[in-house]
Amino acid sequence: MVRTFRVVKFAISAATALMAGCLFATPVAAEVTEIKITKQPGALYVPVILMEHHKILESHAAAAGITGLKVEWLNIMSGGAATDALLAGSIDIVVSGVSNMLLLWGKTNGEVKAITGLSGLPFKLVSRNPNIKTIKDFTEADRIALPTVRMSMQAITLGIALQKAWGDDKANEKLLKNQVQMGHPDGLTAILNPVHEVTSHFTASPYQEIALKQPGVHEVLNSMDALGGGAHVGLIFTTQKFVDANPKLAKAFVAAYDAAVALMKSDYKAAAETYLAISKEKISADELVVLFKQPGAIYQAAPVRTMVYATYMWKAGFIKPEPKSWKDYFFPLIHDRDGS
Repeated sequence: MVRTFRVVKFAISAATALMAGCLFATPVAAEVTEIKITKQPGALYVPVILMEHHKILESHAAAAGITGLKVEWLNIMSGGAATDALLAGSIDIVVSGVSNMLLLWGKTNGEVKAITGLSGLPFKLVSRNPNIKTIKDFTEADRIALPTVRMSMQAITLGIALQKAWGDDKANEKLLKNQVQMGHPDGLTAILNPVHEVTSHFTASPYQEIALKQPGVHEVLNSMDALGGGAHVGLIFTTQKFVDANPKLAKAFVAAYDAAVALMKSDYKAAAETYLAISKEKISADELVVLFKQPGAIYQAAPVRTMVYATYMWKAGFIKPEPKSWKDYFFPLIHDRDGS
């Protein structure tokens, strides 16, 4: 049975309200009372799943003076589809990979930025092909499932790893034709099907752990090896227009995220049980707790190693201009925190 959490409401002080007024140049008389936010399945998304399940954002919005906020959380498996929806104005806030946010930041000349970090867990390229021991072993016939071809977090990390493995700045394109776009659940189904053309899956928790339980499935690459340690995988981002029009709600969102993470860390087991009651995934709560606490696991607002991605994407020509700091692609909401 899912345990019941007590959601603590935080009051926003007069000093905080004054700061919000300084940060945003376009004050408005009234903020939105309905918003749409994307999400995806996976252990990375536990903070926002807790926010949704316990209506934490609604609570913090009310404390900020935005009463009756209606929040619609939408499952969109493809980060590319989610970012397209943001640009089209049909979505207000996107929860997706660092690479997707950076692409929009560059494409919109900085009009899209991150509100807060989401999380980071080591993610793995796994395979059922016994001949594939390293990323140098893939042939033209081998197919790799990942969320979005070339631009997803997995694809970008694969590019970074390929450059390291081959010692060649252009090696990031070597396995481009091998990539097949699939959501994490579909990729897991494919790799566990012995006759499916997809034999490898660059995924995330808990899908990689579920796959690795199966005979013959083995790890080929760990993101920590490519990135030099733990790093944020997901960020939460929106447009300058939305933040300018909704400064109180933007600050309430950060506070709600912080509260959700505090809630999670106060009882990892309860957080895991809540997640599993919603996702129905075939992994135990105790196994999830191990993932939450593993080396390289990150659940915090301030970004970790996002500049590794940003620098790579700039050098590869994916984004312009060159980011000089993580603060270039984050709203000032968390600039007072230590990030990278």
